[in-house]
Amino acid sequence: MKCYATLLVILSLLLTVAVLAEPATPNYHLLQTIAVGGDGGWDYLSIDSAAQRLYIGRFAGVTVVDVQKGVVAGEIPHLPGAHAAALAPKLHRGFTSNGRDDSVTVFDTDTLKEVARVKVGKGPDAILFDPFANRVFTFNGGSHDATVIDAATATVVGTIVLGGRPEFPATDECGHLFVNIEDKNEIAAIDVKTLTITHRWSLAPGDGPSGLAIDRVHHRLFSVCGNQKMVVMDSETGCVVATPTIGKGPDAAAFDPTTGLAFSSNGRDGTLTVIKETTPDTFTVVATVPTQRGSRTMALDPTTHRIYLAAARFLPEPATKPGETPRFHRPNIEPNSFAILVFGM
Repeated sequence: MKCYATLLVILSLLLTVAVLAEPATPNYHLLQTIAVGGDGGWDYLSIDSAAQRLYIGRFAGVTVVDVQKGVVAGEIPHLPGAHAAALAPKLHRGFTSNGRDDSVTVFDTDTLKEVARVKVGKGPDAILFDPFANRVFTFNGGSHDATVIDAATATVVGTIVLGGRPEFPATDECGHLFVNIEDKNEIAAIDVKTLTITHRWSLAPGDGPSGLAIDRVHHRLFSVCGNQKMVVMDSETGCVVATPTIGKGPDAAAFDPTTGLAFSSNGRDGTLTVIKETTPDTFTVVATVPTQRGSRTMALDPTTHRIYLAAARFLPEPATKPGETPRFHRPNIEPNSFAILVFGM
């Protein structure tokens, strides 16, 4: 009996320490601003956690940042309409989606030198390396399909007709890949070996999905949508389990399996929504972190738990002349103001 009572006391103390160790509200805040510079906009961010390198699609090429040193490590130039880079660390290879010439550039991640260029579908945008199949998938906005490339040989092995405009993908690394279909408000589930669509799941009440992340342990997908909802879906059944509210203008999503936190980067209102996964079916917004207007794409480093957001200063919009109807103008970026914002706890 005495041993049992002692055990209860020890367990009680351990639980108290655990509760005190984990803050009720994650204190995400700006840790560092890495000046990158250069002209033009940006798109996807990809992190090589082991090498501590961040890859940024800049439309004319890909910029590589050493996030440990806080400096630009190099450039991969001459990539027409470069949107993103997918990384295959064990192969020492990277793959860029070049939207303007319908190609993928294969490069050496050690030297950043181009080693091959592969023709793919029309308007490749998002790109993903799946380690289970050892294949690279480009998601082509112009031809509404996905091109599949053998990562080892850099050859096209198939095409998947998606039936809509694809956005961000995610993989469970166990044979299944998922992609948001923006104009259909659905997620397409793909078998990475047979290259077939196995399911199409509605994202209602979500509208206009873009970013997609995954909790591989609990089989949850996180799709951020333009109507300020993060749709949390069971990746095995397609059932929607939660729809927490996020900020305006989301584009990217991320999930940290260690902390159980999901994130939405919201460019229109310049915020980062932080959502806690208490149980696989319970999700609560625990923080809304101020970032910077236009910071819509991000990358999460699962080892350091840091979040990297792209940012720049924008020039004032053109003044409306008397009697002229105001029109939307895509804001122009102040030259050389591009930077990476580093957030952490």
